[in-house]
Amino acid sequence: MKCDKESLLLYAVTDRSWLNGQTLYEQVEQALEGGATFVQLREKELDEEHFLEEAREIKELCRKYNVPFVINDNVDIALAMDADGVHVGQSDMEAGDVRAKLGPDKIIGVSAQTVEQALLAQSHGADYLGVGAVFPTGSKADASEVSHDTLREICEAVDIPVIAIGGIGKNNVKELSGSGICGIAVISAIFAQKDIKTATEELKEAVRETVM
Repeated sequence: MKCDKESLLLYAVTDRSWLNGQTLYEQVEQALEGGATFVQLREKELDEEHFLEEAREIKELCRKYNVPFVINDNVDIALAMDADGVHVGQSDMEAGDVRAKLGPDKIIGVSAQTVEQALLAQSHGADYLGVGAVFPTGSKADASEVSHDTLREICEAVDIPVIAIGGIGKNNVKELSGSGICGIAVISAIFAQKDIKTATEELKEAVRETVM
């Protein structure tokens, strides 16, 4: 599964905080029906056995929609269930070490907040960068904000695709116009919505207009 700018347009990051009687599988399917172009499975609470089982099921679902599927942070799980790749933060593991472990064909995304971090991740083999938080966010209490100037500087400094993350929704995404990003990563803007499919469709349209 390749990772290009088009596949990074609307990147859905899962969160089981808003299941409301649904399964995560059902919610991810609704997001895919609405046009999500990339899925990251983010699990902070599940034990390894259940995480692995869930990851395998959602990977098959993403295959059906021909959408890349990556695991957040957990390189061993990504390896065990043959995910398309992994997304790591600055504190998780150097991109170079992840690449050595996963091999040349897997997608590696890295979180970055400075030009220096972005260039280092690129030189160590990252395929794309997630930069943020570009707006205040409730999903990561420790996420410090990245100014829109810094976001633009990172986009200009690297050759790999950059997506913005953190507090983004359809009402503020247009503020990122002209920054150089190729897409956005969201959690609550999709998974906290009552109608996930429609929310995804509307957000995707807003992102397309933003990155044109």
